[in-house]
Amino acid sequence: MFAGENGLQGDPRLKAISEAIRVVPHFPKPGIMFQDITTLLLDHKAFKDTVDIFVDRYRDMGISVVAGVEARGFMFGPSIALAIGAKFVPLRKPKKLPGEVISEAYVLEYGTDCLEMHVGAVQRGERALVIDDLIATGGTLCAAIKLLERVGAEVVECACVIGLPEAKGQCRLNGKPLYILVEPRK
Repeated sequence: MFAGENGLQGDPRLKAISEAIRVVPHFPKPGIMFQDITTLLLDHKAFKDTVDIFVDRYRDMGISVVAGVEARGFMFGPSIALAIGAKFVPLRKPKKLPGEVISEAYVLEYGTDCLEMHVGAVQRGERALVIDDLIATGGTLCAAIKLLERVGAEVVECACVIGLPEAKGQCRLNGKPLYILVEPRK
């Protein structure tokens, strides 16, 4: 569900967040309109508003784990985790975490990828939030959900700053709710 359709209709923070995201045409390949959140991170107020909206939503949900998807989920996840009193768990690409890991492979439009998490980072019964910057097809978030559920976590919701229009009708991933702040700019 989009924040603007669920209690934040007309909230000027959403407009400011959207406007702070730079669009880079034809990156990384022709036809792609890349949504660059680095400009959002440079805008202190818009960045704070982004984190604050997520914190307000998740503060009272009993979440003990915020799992951030590499790499841009790492930019929002730790701040949210600290504010709601949860731990932050990075979900990384292969061979980036030292020590014992569990992994979950997933299919991309043109190939496959994998997410990994430290063994023991999440305990059975913990309530988790998955955070990333953008949802396109949902493949990465579905892999994150599967990885967390394999260790017995309860995934409460997935959250993204940006959701492609195709995600608008996709209110759930693997049966889990999806919360999105803004649609991509053109």
